[in-house]
Amino acid sequence: MFKDLPVKRMEDYGYIIDVLPEGRSDNINREPLVYIIGEIYFTLLEAVPKPDAQLKTLEKIYIGKGDRDRIMRIKRRVNFNDLTPAAKDEIKEAVLLIVKGNEKRFVDFFNKSGSLNIRQHSIELLPGVGKKHMKDILEKREEKPFESFADISARVSLLPDPVRIISERIIEEIKGETKHYLFAKPPSTYM
Repeated sequence: MFKDLPVKRMEDYGYIIDVLPEGRSDNINREPLVYIIGEIYFTLLEAVPKPDAQLKTLEKIYIGKGDRDRIMRIKRRVNFNDLTPAAKDEIKEAVLLIVKGNEKRFVDFFNKSGSLNIRQHSIELLPGVGKKHMKDILEKREEKPFESFADISARVSLLPDPVRIISERIIEEIKGETKHYLFAKPPSTYM
C-alpha cells in the first residue's frame, strides 16, 4: 500500500489525540505537549504547541514542514505504548475519521491489493476477512471496480463494515501487532 503514497515519508496533517497543557508528569522539563496521529502514514508524534494555541482532541492540524500555525515543533516520533491513556482511547476515533475522510484511498486498496505470497492475499489480513470473503471481493472487483465503502458492503455479502475492518487493521499496525504493514509505518525500533 505504501507504493501508492507520495515518496516523502513525512506527514503534512494529523489529528490530535491528546493535549497535555502542563506536559507529562514524569518529565523533569515540563512543557505543554500534544499527541498527534498522522493522516497518511498513521505516524504517532509528540509535539510542542505554540504558546496560547487553542487545541482540542480529534481536530485536524497542519504538522508539515514550513510555517505551522499552532505547532511550534515536532518533538519526536512515539510508539503506541508511549501514548497517554487518553490518547490510546482517542486513537480509534481518529483512525475512523481518517479512513472515512480518505475513502478513495481505502476503496482503492480493495480494488488494487495483491497477493503477499502464493498462499495469502493482502485482503485476508483485514480482521474478519477469510478466504471466502477474499474470493468474493476479487470476483466483484473483476466485474467492476468498487466505487465506495457502501458499494463494497452492497456487493460483497456478509462482509463486516469496510470502514471498521480497515480501521481495526490500522490499529493493529500502529500497536506493532502484525508482521505485514499495509497502511501504517512500522513502529519505531530505536526507542
